[in-house]
Amino acid sequence: MQHAVVSREEWLVARRALLAREKEATRLRDRLNAERLALPWVRVEKPYLFDTPVGRKMLGELFDGRSQLVVYHFMLAPGQGAGCPGCSFLADHIDGALVHLNNHDVTMIAVSRAPLSEIEAYRARMGWRFPWVSSGSSDFNSDYHVSFTEEELARGSVFYNFTETDAARANGELPGLSAFYRGEDGQVFHTYSSYARGPEELIGTYMILDRAPMGRNETRIMDWMRRHDEYEALPKLHDCCAS
Repeated sequence: MQHAVVSREEWLVARRALLAREKEATRLRDRLNAERLALPWVRVEKPYLFDTPVGRKMLGELFDGRSQLVVYHFMLAPGQGAGCPGCSFLADHIDGALVHLNNHDVTMIAVSRAPLSEIEAYRARMGWRFPWVSSGSSDFNSDYHVSFTEEELARGSVFYNFTETDAARANGELPGLSAFYRGEDGQVFHTYSSYARGPEELIGTYMILDRAPMGRNETRIMDWMRRHDEYEALPKLHDCCAS
């Protein structure tokens, strides 16, 4: 990538022009956040059950005494062994936020269809602390459009990200983020869901890379990224033998 090399004065002119655009994007984000909060809610009627390290729990019990629940739909199907690398990349950013979220009346968890034993094995490998439960005994993943049956895939398209999506891109599991509210009477409401690149802002590494000189430096999204315990097997980018 070629860049012009200019004086500090010329750079300042260009930087101020970009700052105006950055402020515009920030104001747009604020407006989008306000619109997100203004979305109508849907009452959750189905009695979803989840397997947790302390036994089976209903959806309302996953709030852990708080009024807000954020669920990351983590791509880990039964028998898969290792979680999706992209989901794992995002999950690396959750633990540090937990203490802040919990003290702001928000519980954040991951949910996957894999049995709890497989979830716990992979979580131990990755060294994560965030709550992670199994939805394998319920329709939760299907109802929130992140898991798909063989019959659905055979039809050629699945409902994902609020539209019909090519089933070849689904592979049975896709990622997403959903939010819920629990009232004082125990009633749970679905307030928001986001799919595909929607949860990308949770990935702090990308936010830092966006401000680095070479940006994300990728040909396809996440083509450089590995699970965090797999990098040591790769040559460093600055090594002469790296390809």
